[in-house]
Amino acid sequence: MSKQTYRVCFCFRRRFKMTAGEAPDEIKKLFEEYSENGIMNPDHLQRFLIDVQKEVKTTRDDAQNMIERCTNELKHLNIFHRKVLNLEAFFKYLFSDLNPPLESLGVHHDMSAPLSHYYIYTGHNSYLTGNQLSSDCSDVPIIQALQRGVRVIELDIWPNSSKDNIDVLHGRTLTTPVELIKCLKSIKEYAFVASEYPVVITLEDHLPPNLQAKVAEMVTNTFGDILFSPGSECLKEFPSPESLKKRIIISTKPPKEYLRTNDVPKEGEAQKEKTSGDDKETSAWGREVSSLKGASVTDYKQDLDDDSNDEEDTEDGDPKSTSQYIAPEYKNLIAIHAGKPKGGIDACLKVDPDKVRRLSLSEQQLEKAVLTHGKQIVRFTQKNILRVYPKGIRFDSSNYNPMIGWTHGAQMVALNMQGYGRSLWLMHGMFRANGGCGYVKKPDFILKPGSDDEIFDPRVRLSVKTTLKVTVYMGEGWYYDFHHTHFDAYSPPDFYTRVGIAGVPADTIMKKTKTLEDNWVPAWNEVFEFPLTVPELALLRVEVHEYDMSEKDDFGGQTCLPVAELRRGIRAVPLHNVKGEKYKSVKLLMGFEFV
Repeated sequence: MSKQTYRVCFCFRRRFKMTAGEAPDEIKKLFEEYSENGIMNPDHLQRFLIDVQKEVKTTRDDAQNMIERCTNELKHLNIFHRKVLNLEAFFKYLFSDLNPPLESLGVHHDMSAPLSHYYIYTGHNSYLTGNQLSSDCSDVPIIQALQRGVRVIELDIWPNSSKDNIDVLHGRTLTTPVELIKCLKSIKEYAFVASEYPVVITLEDHLPPNLQAKVAEMVTNTFGDILFSPGSECLKEFPSPESLKKRIIISTKPPKEYLRTNDVPKEGEAQKEKTSGDDKETSAWGREVSSLKGASVTDYKQDLDDDSNDEEDTEDGDPKSTSQYIAPEYKNLIAIHAGKPKGGIDACLKVDPDKVRRLSLSEQQLEKAVLTHGKQIVRFTQKNILRVYPKGIRFDSSNYNPMIGWTHGAQMVALNMQGYGRSLWLMHGMFRANGGCGYVKKPDFILKPGSDDEIFDPRVRLSVKTTLKVTVYMGEGWYYDFHHTHFDAYSPPDFYTRVGIAGVPADTIMKKTKTLEDNWVPAWNEVFEFPLTVPELALLRVEVHEYDMSEKDDFGGQTCLPVAELRRGIRAVPLHNVKGEKYKSVKLLMGFEFV
């Protein structure tokens, strides 16, 4: 296609939205089946919503209200007649925000169980604006995380340059500090704008006792009555999210003697590792998330019990008990006690019937531990909290596969929210569930032993519970949200869609459609089936790319959706950019069935 011809065709495309003629054949057939003389009235729409969309409780009044909403919200299209739908109106309705892919259930999980029974939306180094070595520290990324619904904020606290106040920064790097009090005030202001459920502040403490006392004063004065402070003793059971609505919770390890703690490297900084050129991200949106398929203990050279790559100092059994060194008012702030006992992974995962605690493992430590202690990890997380954090060499604020932690019951899988890529897309997808409140109830089979007192093991292949059938009909909106030469200077784009599942290893897979050349409104009309052994933990992944013969393929949008909350039937699926921000116009028309 010549440059001049393409410009003419593009301008024509820009002036006109999709027409009824562009509707997939299946949509046209459905309209014929559920309409009469080219008109769909409320009775027809009611039958369609019940039969095809599986909205079995739909009444005629519901259908009438939906047509009226279509009339009001899509009236600019000038395609409605006497408050009934013609083919074009029906097609536009299916592709509209009135037909979302997820159930609009709000918060519907039982929120009265202990905190350890939930996956919790968790950030890592929440104050960083960019990379882990030289970016600015600020309260802005903290605010952005809270606005998205993140419920766990991490702050690294250090003495300031004059040793008389507290800064937040990534220690022993070139990151510029931000004052702790500024971060605390922003947390108070924005903690509950997206969710009323509790916010946990995890503190990584590098302070002497006098500044610990100052932290206690700051925290107490800033949060006042909304601070949850059970006292210095460890809890026997965590309270519930319901009981802690609009409360702030502090979690950290009881601090060691100051000089010793100040010499302990953070999150793998002591262990120097190098990445090869092959380890670079393969594209601007991040390489494919890794999995544990086929992994074995021999794949990991470092001993499972090696704690040198850990952010937490050992706690139990340390001969230097430090209760006399720390400010009691600071210790009393700690509601969720963190720490790692001596004795390696077995001691770490030992369940104490008289108290609960938080344990932190790096992504590498978790990947190694699940190969030999998978069931013990699941058992530990039934009562206690496990936090997983990125390995220390992720200087670019990249992330790891969060499914490994979630499938083993880890509640606080901490990701760098200032980064982006496929791992973070999975995080966004997981916490779209349960009304986006930041807490997702873990399935019962992870929380309780099975009928034979068996602990869930995600690496064991189970029988298929259900099969998700996904139809990728078509997509639209790129010509509104992208410049006309963004994908190709002289011709329309060549789009294809990748669709698949993130979940337990047996369910994890990605497939792709054919590539459609020179089309701003691609219609693939392809069907994929995904047998699911553990649908409760499955996330549906969707990505659109534009094929480029000479360079890497261009990014065209993505989303990730919790399978457990998918609406059956034909749905409009909005796509997001690499940072997880929803495009204004780009959507896919997709079908979902469970067979």
